[in-house]
Amino acid sequence: MDKLESMRAFTEVVNHGGFAAAGRQMGLSRSVVNKLVAQLEADLDVQLLQRTTRMVSPTDMGRAYYSRCVDILAEVAAADVAVSQLRDQPKGSLRINAPMSFGTLHLAEALAHFMTQYPDIQVQLTLSDRFIDLIEEGFDVTLRIAETIDETLVTKTLAPIHRVICASPSYLEKHGTPVHPNELSQHDCLKYGQIATNSQWQLKDSQGKLLNVKLRCKGYSNNGEVLKAQALAGVGITLLPTFILGEALKTGQLITILPDYRPSSLCAYLGYATNRHLSTKVRLLSAFLQDWFKQPTSWES
Repeated sequence: MDKLESMRAFTEVVNHGGFAAAGRQMGLSRSVVNKLVAQLEADLDVQLLQRTTRMVSPTDMGRAYYSRCVDILAEVAAADVAVSQLRDQPKGSLRINAPMSFGTLHLAEALAHFMTQYPDIQVQLTLSDRFIDLIEEGFDVTLRIAETIDETLVTKTLAPIHRVICASPSYLEKHGTPVHPNELSQHDCLKYGQIATNSQWQLKDSQGKLLNVKLRCKGYSNNGEVLKAQALAGVGITLLPTFILGEALKTGQLITILPDYRPSSLCAYLGYATNRHLSTKVRLLSAFLQDWFKQPTSWES
């Protein structure tokens, strides 16, 4: 038996003086209301209502019980309203995971504006380039940059991420400019990732044909800004996203090479766990970031 529903049925019968009128108020049939009240009386083992052919009225026990039911149902309604307000008002903590370079270069400013707009939301941003388990590690949302989207999450695309091959003018002046990817095996390259015996970049030519290009690597790093700094110093050729290289490319500190051979594009997206009770905080962040990173993004303009 649904005790609260039976209590509601009982109070509506007393309020409206009959089962039919109570049923109309609750959107139930007369017989269902009658059954709910009868179940309540059986559960309490008391008679709550006097029933005649002309009217229904509470017994002495029924009047006492009615008074308590009104208080209880009012408290339940107040609790529902309180939860609804907490759900709809943007407040509380919001844990976000994002990649290191994108987080420091672009997400930090966006979140500063978000926090100004929603001052009651406490943002905890954790930057890491490793793949995290959203649920297990307790994050509300994750920002990822990848070639494919994680289908286990609800995702919202923020921006396309393009990558280019580039080097400093000083490096190219000293070592020459390669005109075909195969020439990279004779150049010093700076690669994202860890040291590996079979270092290579996968590129597409202008016809879309895939090329697995072997490299002669002079340096490795799991941080793109480190590789950018090395490229700016003339150490070698690197392949990085334009959200890291943008300003250096605009000012000519780095020069794009092999423009007809491009790595596959990536995508920056926001991901959160499937949940039909999605919090207002996550909805607001998702909408805010989609608007913030709408095209053209600052690093591509």
